[in-house]
Amino acid sequence: MSFQGEQHPGVQAPTAESEGFRLNHTMLRIKDPEKALAFYTRVFGMRVLRRLDFEEMQFSLYFLARPEAGEAIPEERDARTAWTFDQRGVLELTHNWGTETQDDFAYHDGNAEPQGFGHICFSVPDLEAAQAWFDANEVEFVKRADQGKMKDVVFVKDADGYWIEVVEAARMAGKGD
Repeated sequence: MSFQGEQHPGVQAPTAESEGFRLNHTMLRIKDPEKALAFYTRVFGMRVLRRLDFEEMQFSLYFLARPEAGEAIPEERDARTAWTFDQRGVLELTHNWGTETQDDFAYHDGNAEPQGFGHICFSVPDLEAAQAWFDANEVEFVKRADQGKMKDVVFVKDADGYWIEVVEAARMAGKGD
């Protein structure tokens, strides 16, 4: 028998109608696309899969991911757009035009009061190496792996102040009850 998911109050069995549904992306609003793209492509090695501009509404969407080595990504724009929306683990950065020129403009990071959104998470093969890479790239830490009550978990901030949890999968075994 294959794993069917943990059972907790409120959990319901999937229905046939939701067959094939999967999480494609999560979205963060960004002030300055140049800074945000530099951060996610340089520090986390992501690639921009597709940019969509909506001139009438004055915003752009940047879809980033970390494709596997050798993964075939369509070159043709429409095919790549459809392919992008069929992936897992995509980060959408939404830029409302003009925010980059407003000195006092900032989005709420979700962790200051009132709390709401918390963070996104990246899994890395070596937490110490990742932490050293963040130091070398002057990434702002919220928490290092040896700090706080939950060891072996790192939190850093991106260019807009959003929190990013960074974990090494093997170190997560045994956490919690």
